[in-house]
Amino acid sequence: MFQEYDVIVIGGGHAGCEAAAAAANLGSSTLLITMNMQTIGQMSCNPAMGGVAKGQIVKEIDALGGYSGKITDASMIQFRMLNRSKGPAMWSPRAQNDRMLFAAEWRKMLEQTPNLDMWQEMAVGLLVKDQRVIGVKTQLGLEIKSKTVVLTNGTFLNGIIHIGEKQFGGGRVGERAATGLTAQLVALGFESGRMKTGTPPRVDGRSLDYSKMEEQAGEDEIVPFSYLNKTGPTTQRSCHITYTNPEVHEILKTGFDRSPMFTGRIQGMGPRYCPSIEDKIDRFSQRDRHQVFVEPEGWDTVEIYVNGFSTSLPEEVQHKAMRKIPGFENAKMFRPGYAIEYDFFQPSQLHHNLETKLVENLFFAGQINGTTGYEEAACQGLMAGINAHRKTQEEEPFILSRAEAYIGVLIDDLINKGTEEPYRMFTSRAEYRILLRQDNADLRLTEKGYQVGLATEERYQKMKKKKDGCANIINYLKKKSIAPDEIDQLLISKNSSPLKQKQKVLPILTRPKITISDLAKIESLAPTLNQYEKDALEQAEILVKYEGYIEREKEMAEKMHRLENIKLHQEFNYEGLASLSAEAKEKLRKIKPSTLGQASRISGVSPSDISVLMVHLGR
Repeated sequence: MFQEYDVIVIGGGHAGCEAAAAAANLGSSTLLITMNMQTIGQMSCNPAMGGVAKGQIVKEIDALGGYSGKITDASMIQFRMLNRSKGPAMWSPRAQNDRMLFAAEWRKMLEQTPNLDMWQEMAVGLLVKDQRVIGVKTQLGLEIKSKTVVLTNGTFLNGIIHIGEKQFGGGRVGERAATGLTAQLVALGFESGRMKTGTPPRVDGRSLDYSKMEEQAGEDEIVPFSYLNKTGPTTQRSCHITYTNPEVHEILKTGFDRSPMFTGRIQGMGPRYCPSIEDKIDRFSQRDRHQVFVEPEGWDTVEIYVNGFSTSLPEEVQHKAMRKIPGFENAKMFRPGYAIEYDFFQPSQLHHNLETKLVENLFFAGQINGTTGYEEAACQGLMAGINAHRKTQEEEPFILSRAEAYIGVLIDDLINKGTEEPYRMFTSRAEYRILLRQDNADLRLTEKGYQVGLATEERYQKMKKKKDGCANIINYLKKKSIAPDEIDQLLISKNSSPLKQKQKVLPILTRPKITISDLAKIESLAPTLNQYEKDALEQAEILVKYEGYIEREKEMAEKMHRLENIKLHQEFNYEGLASLSAEAKEKLRKIKPSTLGQASRISGVSPSDISVLMVHLGR
């Protein structure tokens, strides 16, 4: 019935979709197995993509040739660039999306992808021979052979849904949990754990009074997530903000004795940076209000996502408390919020290509690795799909460093540090965030994606045009001189000191209040500058204004890269080095870093431990 596949991907969420698309687009015969083909690419929680650091990840996925950026653009109902008031390293694009359209676009993209088959059923086990995976077993008893397998099970592995004192199995409301795989993986020697996440109630937007809320409109200037797109939607839908109050908090507290969080029924650790409303009230008892974001679920639906009100309290407590929020006095609930507990596996059990250390040709991606968020899952799926394909071709793993991408930071953190709570990406996790901006993901990664075979010729040529244009603009600004009478009017209008004599244009652009769009309006500069596209102009401006910071980070990255070139053998005898700390020996023995650079980032390995290793290696 089935051929032998190069790659089988289990799970049709964000990680699974990217993994399947990447492997198939690279030429591997690929099978995507999902329990429900109607929920492929489903936004299980909030209907949004991007945000702080997450927006950068979506741009990186796109730059490499993944699909998430295109699908975000195609289903966008609102756009905002977060942190505009800060430096460009902090700018983070965020889109509100049409939930149903997002999933439909994913399904359409996958169906148009060559080499990709789909099968709707639960995978209950792996076929393993001599510590190598050779296929999967389904609930129907089918055995489907493959060279590699990528597990992207999301929250479905032994998932349990909690609402107050009620609990039932499920990977999402209305969908059953996946069973069988955890027990087999544990039997194979994998270390598993439990994690928790939650989601807020969904309500009928017709029952809300928006006049009592603050409107949060989208921005006029939309920056598409895909570098192949120039524009976004012509119209946008507004979100709204309202607030809880002490009365809301008191009503919620009446349900605390039945909360699965406080009664100990939930054992898994939840996301610290996205706490439930009851957790916020308990942990921040000094605050008398919390923000509630009222987010539409799409263009053609009245369903509203109540962001900031994630909860697993009894449904009647949720409803009663919600009706005390301004604008929600007559709110009708479509479904209550709930918590979900699920199995994950410590990511320190993986190599950097996301292949497991215990079973060859088996890859993990997404929430199975302890992460939270669509974007974090999608980028892992992309990397696992690429590397599963490369394994079938006996090619070297494709790995991104911390200085090349947020994707590199995320995977490196997971493997070297493991995680005790759902891992979420932040700009603060990246030591080279001035290099890893959202505007330059194409310049950083498209050539790599092109060399791998995933980024198209069109994408590569577009990146080259931007890169060359940026270099030409900077060269022009370095050489071009301008007289005071040509530019003083602009400088004075910006409260910037007028020129005393003719000078080069480049130093003028380094002034805080002067932008390249200002310079492009000057008669003598306009003909040259206006022949370049906006993205090249903006890139040139950032490189000029932040040159010192960028060069400093490049130097830091190069120093660290030297440590990455010092290889450590997988069977290195750490016990034989008496000067190593006991904790360092334990961590190094467990994680088996492949380079000294990786060893230096393992939690518990100190700089003095690295010095001991360097002396031993004769460095």
